[in-house]
Amino acid sequence: MKQWKQYILLLVMVLAFGLVACSNEAAEPKQADKPAQETKTEEAAFPVTVEDAFGEKVTIEAEPQKIVSLIPSNTEIAYALGLGEKIVGVSDFDNYPEDVQNKEKIGGMEFNVEKILSLQPDLVLAHASSALNSKDGLKQLKDSGIAVLVVQDAKSFDDVYASIELIGKATGATEKANEVVHQMKEKVAEIAEKAKNIKKEEEATVWVEISPAPEIYTAGKGTFIDEMLTLIHAKNAAGDQEGWPMFTEEDAVALNPDVIITTYGSYTPNAVEQVLARPAWKDVPAVKNKRVYDVNNDLVTRPGPRLVEGVEEIAKVVYPEVFK
Repeated sequence: MKQWKQYILLLVMVLAFGLVACSNEAAEPKQADKPAQETKTEEAAFPVTVEDAFGEKVTIEAEPQKIVSLIPSNTEIAYALGLGEKIVGVSDFDNYPEDVQNKEKIGGMEFNVEKILSLQPDLVLAHASSALNSKDGLKQLKDSGIAVLVVQDAKSFDDVYASIELIGKATGATEKANEVVHQMKEKVAEIAEKAKNIKKEEEATVWVEISPAPEIYTAGKGTFIDEMLTLIHAKNAAGDQEGWPMFTEEDAVALNPDVIITTYGSYTPNAVEQVLARPAWKDVPAVKNKRVYDVNNDLVTRPGPRLVEGVEEIAKVVYPEVFK
């Protein structure tokens, strides 16, 4: 009798295990079925309609397989979204990432319409900063059946996040776009947290020079550089000006900055040495203390994912003891 009960118990356990296995099998699709479901989801995302920088509705019928970018910032965003292999044409000004050297060049401020048409793109990523000056060329592309998306001329980090999300939606890379934006926001938050260690009385006044004498330009309000300086608790010496104002040497010296940052070292040899050697600047604290630095212009002015690197670069030269 005891053996019979053991047999019954064993049978119940076997049946229960079988039911659990069947239940799990039913709840989770077979591995072979997964790709088909994923493909179906991707296909369902198109056609997609997005709103461009001018408020126009742009409909993209199918996931773009060939993309032409008319400006470096759009190119950098596209690469960050994993679209590098789909890019078939870039501007003459594109220099990052290195792979852009392998892409067809379509011109500079005035792009070559015929060249773009020969590449047969599904999508052209244009930009509001130059779109008004190239209306005829963009119209030709649109009339040829190519989707043209004009991305806004970003002025802030929030604008850049929006541009990344827009390009992500237009190309079927929404998830990756959200990931890139999230990573950028996290890094910016980390930098802001470190900046809390800087006391008000320790805040440095910073002069950022975009171009050297005789025509000296700097960054005022409404620029990424101004936002970066605010983020790291530094004072923009030209913070009461808008955009990219031109200064006389006398007016610039009068601002008496603690730190001077140049952004043109990549095309002006010995940029830092030239500033340090200016006779009129010899009594400026930044020159006296040899606190003159050059940073990569693309990192601090190009509205793309690398702006976070630009913040870090500025932070390290202004407050090296905090941002090591």
